[in-house]
Amino acid sequence: MTIILATHNKHKRDELAKLLGDHAEVQLLPEDFPDIEETGATLEENARIKAQAVFDHFYQPVLADDTGLEVEALNGAPGVYTARFAGENATYEDNCRKLLNDLEDESNRNAVFKTVLCYLDSGGNEQLFFGAVLGTISRERKGSKGFGYDPVFIPLEGGGKTFAEMTAEEKNGLSHRARAITSFTSWIQV
Repeated sequence: MTIILATHNKHKRDELAKLLGDHAEVQLLPEDFPDIEETGATLEENARIKAQAVFDHFYQPVLADDTGLEVEALNGAPGVYTARFAGENATYEDNCRKLLNDLEDESNRNAVFKTVLCYLDSGGNEQLFFGAVLGTISRERKGSKGFGYDPVFIPLEGGGKTFAEMTAEEKNGLSHRARAITSFTSWIQV
């Protein structure tokens, strides 16, 4: 089976393709495919919007995701705005800096990383898959691997390391995205 991954984010694309392994042949979204505006109020809505936009163009099975970091002390922010927390054209560094600044005097650093996958089969039938990992936000950036908020997110099951301090194998063993993909691959084999 061939699945189009509905993302232009190279890091996310590489991670999803690696996690899918031999469960599906991965077709990448063409570079010239227009950016899809994420106008949903929830991760589920944004994953659906992306999946539907790609499906409506190619009429092939599509897998789209939306991921959000929810920080308890920030009332669930950045949440659906995770990728643009520091502004519309924010870099990963900008977002991490804003998060650390917003939490500077905060003792409650509890957070959860969530991923929602939306799969549309060749007939356009939808199935959603979820993954989450509990953790805390560090007081400073640590590590050089990964992307996004990986240098500031410490998963509870990670031995005190941020995602950015872990090998790809360590991160893929417990990340929110890996958990959502595991649910998907278990379902697709049924």
